[in-house]
Amino acid sequence: MVKLNKIYTRTGDGGETGLVDGSRARKHDPRIAAIGEVDEANSAIGVALLHLPAESEAAAMLGRVQNELFDLGADLATPGEDFSPTEMTLRIVQNQIDRLESEIDAMNATLSPLTSFILPGGEPAAAHLHIARAIVRRAERATVAAAAGRSLNPLALRYLNRLSDHLFTLCRVINGGGARDILWKPGATR
Repeated sequence: MVKLNKIYTRTGDGGETGLVDGSRARKHDPRIAAIGEVDEANSAIGVALLHLPAESEAAAMLGRVQNELFDLGADLATPGEDFSPTEMTLRIVQNQIDRLESEIDAMNATLSPLTSFILPGGEPAAAHLHIARAIVRRAERATVAAAAGRSLNPLALRYLNRLSDHLFTLCRVINGGGARDILWKPGATR
């Protein structure tokens, strides 16, 4: 269990932040940027949850995702070459990706096939999740950039890629199974 007695430490005042192993990184380091993008995605999901019934399956799925995004941030903040989880080391694992895929497949089975690209919007929860989805894509790009200069858990990247698909599919479910999706009309304003 995490116990925080003091919120400010002043250790970051010089433009550095601590990693899980105690080492320090500059706040503009690509690893720290990726962690920040993951945190922003988690925050956007929190806003979307305000627009969903607390006991809904969508809220349960997003609750699991929010917890996993914290795990993902810890994974990205843990230097090293060994990506096996331990009691003291959080790592994204394949069964988390497998669960996302299973949820995507189950949701997709209830949806009619797409006939156009979808514009972000629809129900308030879906509109907020479209923002979260776009942030997850940015987090994925930031993680790719961070991995160019160091070893990062390849499952972390795979998780982010699958999560954006999950959020997209969940948006369609929330939008009445796609009935309230806003369809793109190519060239409509020419």
